[in-house]
Amino acid sequence: MNHTDEEAYAALRGCDMAPNKTAQKLLLQGAQNAWDMLSEEQSQKHITTGSGSLNDILGGGIHCKEVTEIGGVPGVGKTQLGIQLAINVQIPVDYGGLGGKAVYIDTEGSFMVERVYQIAEGCISDIMEYFPCHHDKASSGQENLQPESFLAGIYYFRICSYTEQIAVINYLEKFLGEHKDVRIVIIDSVTFHFRQDFEDLALRTRVLSGLSLKLMKLSKAYNLAVVLLNQVTTKFTEGSFQLTLALGDSWSHSCTNRLILYWKGNERCAYLDKSPSLPVASTPYAVTSKGVRDAGSSSCKRVRVM
Repeated sequence: MNHTDEEAYAALRGCDMAPNKTAQKLLLQGAQNAWDMLSEEQSQKHITTGSGSLNDILGGGIHCKEVTEIGGVPGVGKTQLGIQLAINVQIPVDYGGLGGKAVYIDTEGSFMVERVYQIAEGCISDIMEYFPCHHDKASSGQENLQPESFLAGIYYFRICSYTEQIAVINYLEKFLGEHKDVRIVIIDSVTFHFRQDFEDLALRTRVLSGLSLKLMKLSKAYNLAVVLLNQVTTKFTEGSFQLTLALGDSWSHSCTNRLILYWKGNERCAYLDKSPSLPVASTPYAVTSKGVRDAGSSSCKRVRVM
């Protein structure tokens, strides 16, 4: 076994995949009935994407207690959407938001703080436009409607290797326990270092499976959304190469929802490829100076299952 494999096995052991006796006891005591689960789901607020049509195909926006994968080609807007969600999760409750904070795990160095500031300004501008009267009355929330406050609500981790990525995800449980106002965790991208540095594909699959299980557990335990941004790769299918999301077919089972961003001519589109409760659908969207917004049409076009 080489040094890389030893690091990976050590990291995999750190995922705590086997429940201890205390965890087993809590599991048995924590049974819920389905009616309570449905009532809780219906009362949950979602994190708006900034685009009404995109929210529509997602059933209201990004869901807490779920893992959502967002993939697409470079330049289509994955990071823009990730930053938008990190800002929008902080919209105060008085204005229909969650009033939470965000964890942003950056593996590629694509998080640009100047752009974050710009998107925060766009979010505040929209709040002022949609709630002019309410804003005048809510003087206590007025102080929080500053770009600096939104930037202060993003906890940023810069990751330079897959071992650092594993370590940070393993550390998240402690961090979230100390920062209970976090309502979204974004990894941009979950793919990068595992594609670059991992040679043992079977071991990579096991490590990623352990990490995805941990993220799913954290999303439910702390009532937050986990958003995994993913890259694309080529796959030889039916005699030709086609674009597909990275990390293979087995990884597709690691998320609750899967949203694929793609170009249709000069127009950006989003395709809901996987959801346990929503129909397959697609819609155009735009990336503007203010952030992710509607493309001028709120209609959603149904497409066949691919």
